[in-house]
Amino acid sequence: MLSQARGGRAVQYLIVLVVAITLNFFLPRLMPGNPLALLAGVDVGLLKPEERAQIIEGAGLDRPLGEQYLRYWGDLLQGDLGYSYRQKRPIVDLLMERLPWTLLLSGAALLLSAVVGIITGAISAWRRAKAIDLSLLWTMIVINSLPSFWLGMLLIAVVAVQLGLLPSFGAVTPASGYSGWAHVVDVLRHAILPVITLSVISVPDIYLTMRYTMLGVLGEDFIRTARAKGLSERRILFAHVIPNALAPVVTVLTLRLGYAFGGAAVIETVFSYPGLGRLIFEAVSGRDYPVMQAAFLLFTVAVLLANLLADFLYPLLDPRTKAA
Repeated sequence: MLSQARGGRAVQYLIVLVVAITLNFFLPRLMPGNPLALLAGVDVGLLKPEERAQIIEGAGLDRPLGEQYLRYWGDLLQGDLGYSYRQKRPIVDLLMERLPWTLLLSGAALLLSAVVGIITGAISAWRRAKAIDLSLLWTMIVINSLPSFWLGMLLIAVVAVQLGLLPSFGAVTPASGYSGWAHVVDVLRHAILPVITLSVISVPDIYLTMRYTMLGVLGEDFIRTARAKGLSERRILFAHVIPNALAPVVTVLTLRLGYAFGGAAVIETVFSYPGLGRLIFEAVSGRDYPVMQAAFLLFTVAVLLANLLADFLYPLLDPRTKAA
């Protein structure tokens, strides 16, 4: 029964992926205006007639729509995402160049926010209605209302400009010539401020999920039974409460991992960090539609894989769902 349910979900994800890829193909072609504007961007009016013909032929726009669709699928299966006419480079190269920076930034922030969010959420739920619970709850509500760009600019102004402790932009020091451990340290120093910014704005959601899940677990019958058996509060907390409260939190973290592939566009833009979010911002600003298409496709696939991973992990973390 469980295998059938998983198979059904896999089919659903496959259908969603096919629909997403289909929309990714048709939406630019259904938009009003000259399709050249989708390929060549705002500079289309500067192209010579032979350059326009070359772009149309290279993109296959001179062929029937059905043939274009099949060719699009064929290119995707071969890993060909197209060509950036703004940056004059294959889009795959651009994505692979930016992806490691986004994974470094988002992965470090996800790990840090998970640790802080789970610990503070557990403390808050265990000490519910006490001063520390109310203080943490109000603090998280305030943090959750802070705009990410404002927090990033505040850190730049204080830490980077006034105190001069850390770099304020980029992923590496330009023309530094660093290598080995010096390069690693330089990369880490540039990542600290954006990681802190992304972590701080991510903690409240994880905290609230952990807090309310733990409050629900604390009201379960098996917790009262454990206390009636004389188990210590410490053992109840670490052996029964926290393990049973982690399943929804892990699901949230898994989904956040999928969204991480989209890049933190606002934060990467504030810190001029060369990740996928910055690439998407540059593509939107420069009307580089092929890059926008490819980034959207990568983001969609990452979110679907994250959902699939969450569906796989949840029964392992909460065996009660296997019987459902």
